[in-house]
Amino acid sequence: MALIKSPKIAFVSLMTIGLSLVACKNGFNNSTNKKSAEKIVPENLKWSERMVLSEMHRFPEATKLDFASVPRWGYTNGLVLGACAQVYEKTKNQKVYDYIYAYADAMIDKSGDIKTYNLEDHNLDMIKSGDVLLYLYPKTKEERFFKAMTTLNKQMESQPKTSDGGYWHKKIYPFQMWLDGLYMAEPFHARYAKEYEKDAAKAIKIYDDVVHQFDLIQKHSRDPKTGLLYHGWDESKEQRWANKETGTSQHFWSRGMGWYGMALVEVLDFLPKNHQGRERLIKYLNQYVEAVVKVQDSSGLWWQVLDQGSREGNYLEATGSAMFTYTIAKGAHKGYISNKYLKNANKGFDGLINNLVSVEENGVVNLNKCCAVAGLGGNPYRDGSYEYYIGEKIRSNDPKGTGAFILASLELNK
Repeated sequence: MALIKSPKIAFVSLMTIGLSLVACKNGFNNSTNKKSAEKIVPENLKWSERMVLSEMHRFPEATKLDFASVPRWGYTNGLVLGACAQVYEKTKNQKVYDYIYAYADAMIDKSGDIKTYNLEDHNLDMIKSGDVLLYLYPKTKEERFFKAMTTLNKQMESQPKTSDGGYWHKKIYPFQMWLDGLYMAEPFHARYAKEYEKDAAKAIKIYDDVVHQFDLIQKHSRDPKTGLLYHGWDESKEQRWANKETGTSQHFWSRGMGWYGMALVEVLDFLPKNHQGRERLIKYLNQYVEAVVKVQDSSGLWWQVLDQGSREGNYLEATGSAMFTYTIAKGAHKGYISNKYLKNANKGFDGLINNLVSVEENGVVNLNKCCAVAGLGGNPYRDGSYEYYIGEKIRSNDPKGTGAFILASLELNK
């Protein structure tokens, strides 16, 4: 530790620490590295690659993405590394591929078992990192990766369901469907069916089941007045957060809606063109985008609680904004929605860059004002109130935001 040589220097140092603490408390990382003349992240790259390199700098071990103290199998790793895979395919930067591989190599043992994972938990969040295995196995042909994929597919086969066939979000959350769960599980499930299910009848059954999950969310969680979707639905209507008549939670949470939109555009990548449910999913996406653009702020961003605008405590939130930007851009580029919505996607991306992105002197990119986490129920109990959603921790560089930001950057070629 350097010695402080004068009271003046000490005062400046304390001021710097104090300002840094204030910035972190408000979810904005504007730190700089003045000692570094060399750019860790070159600024002449696309934003997608710049963010990937920034994440690799922040989290040298991909197993510890999401500020984890120990390696773990989790959905945020799957989101970020899936985005990294797309960047690698464009740039062929070997360091990016090695970063992706290192996660699977560390988390899948020689027998194909997934470390820190327990199938009996029946937690949909745990399916998401299976996307990493779907990407790596064709390249490596390592049987341990294939075995781990089949384990995740077995979880889908045994996942508890509501009476009308909707997957419980987790076994510890009985009778509940959350918007989050559609993104965690359905793109993996559809891709696994397309690429690895050799029995045609079983593959069709999986496709039907995937579409059915979206049908149920539309039925139970969509608000007909606004077109927005409530974060959760409890079939039993026993949860304190659940409306006693409809079973839905109280509010439209930005990232919850973001998960759902990304699930729609990514499942459509793998659902057969002739599947009878495909047109329904495209219809759902059109309804979704129409509702989302109505609550887009003039800055291009979206609010933490979508329909509450500048109500006291509400804030323009990064993760949901990045997710909406990606979903709209991809939907338009794929021809699922009108090209007129590209202006909303570009406005969303510009809003992120102008308001929520900061770049350190060493070139490292930060995404600020990210909601760290939000859920329903549990212990301590999360009641789904407005006060709950605005009261959760705000931080910079949450991987649920950086991953979506990378995808949005790729889709818009920014």
